[in-house]
Amino acid sequence: MRRAVILAILVLAVPIAAWADGIDFTNQFGSISISAMAGTADAGTIGSSVITSTGSQLASFMGITAPKGHSLGSVSFSTGALTSGSISAGGTFSATGSSFIVTGRGNYGQPKGTIFSGSFVGPIDWSVVSKVGQALTYTLTGTIRGTYDGKMVSGTVTDSFYTVPGQLAKGIEHISLGTTQLSVPEPGTLGLLGTGLIGIAGIFRRKLFRTH
Repeated sequence: MRRAVILAILVLAVPIAAWADGIDFTNQFGSISISAMAGTADAGTIGSSVITSTGSQLASFMGITAPKGHSLGSVSFSTGALTSGSISAGGTFSATGSSFIVTGRGNYGQPKGTIFSGSFVGPIDWSVVSKVGQALTYTLTGTIRGTYDGKMVSGTVTDSFYTVPGQLAKGIEHISLGTTQLSVPEPGTLGLLGTGLIGIAGIFRRKLFRTH
């Protein structure tokens, strides 16, 4: 009877693991600066421009939302160099030399210290969303990979920004909202876990039948 119960638990564990929830969080406020990377002279040109965020607040984390006027921590990120297009019309940034770090304060139930530490992987898309009068809206989207709770995870990032031509010319934009979704654990890990559990379940099953 005991072995039958263990077998049932192992079988049920596979679909539960396969549908493991992801990690969701948002950030808002702060700004980005578009500047020339070290060793280059001109910002705004291919091969020299990078994006760096400043002062963005962690607004929500796994269903925990910061009270008005407060934050759960901070979110900071940077890109590699602009590889195609332009800052004003939209383009693509490299992931080389990029970073993406989420830090919690631990004051509302979220973790304290570094929650996620990693970088972008693959091209980072920089797109124009709208131009209404003097108001300009852009988005930055990309895939990130790094460490969360001691595990290697990956996910997607979408950040929205607003600015006006005068500030854009100085490489200044403001963060309106950013959303990040991490997959935990990664699909490859889930596959190994599921295979292992099925194998263990088979061993128990064989032993169970041998005793009857």
